[in-house]
Amino acid sequence: MNIKKLFAGLFAAAALLVSAGAIAQSPPPYGLSINNEQAKKAMAAAEAEAKKNNWNVVIAIVDAGGNLMLLQRFDNAQFGSVKVATEKAHGAAAFRRPTVAFQDLIAQGGVHLRLLNITGDASVFEGGVPIIVDGKLIGAIGVSGVTSQQDAQIAKAGADSLK
Repeated sequence: MNIKKLFAGLFAAAALLVSAGAIAQSPPPYGLSINNEQAKKAMAAAEAEAKKNNWNVVIAIVDAGGNLMLLQRFDNAQFGSVKVATEKAHGAAAFRRPTVAFQDLIAQGGVHLRLLNITGDASVFEGGVPIIVDGKLIGAIGVSGVTSQQDAQIAKAGADSLK
């Protein structure tokens, strides 16, 4: 992958978020990365939410640097969701906000459509949620397999379990 293109895309996305007022408040600072026990707790909560609703999904948890910590693919979840869930988690960690912020801006059209040029491992679809502990981002969780709102519901359940 062309590293210049990656940084250009990420910079453009960040600039659009700031210029569009998509951040009502400053994003949380990075903290120490999520540890294995915390990742397991978040995964268990996300799994419980998905199972409660009979949703076959893929759940990915990354640390504060966007590195994969845990991945769970439910039986009958499409294999394409593995990459999508991981990209949602990575995007939420990289930009320190839920990925719905990108989706909402793209829905407005116009200049915001540039967000579709984000390259690398970040997703512009709802379902990626930062994991915030003591006001600091320690990781993120991404879900794919049902609707984007349902994906976000599962991801939020996992992230909220560490509050």
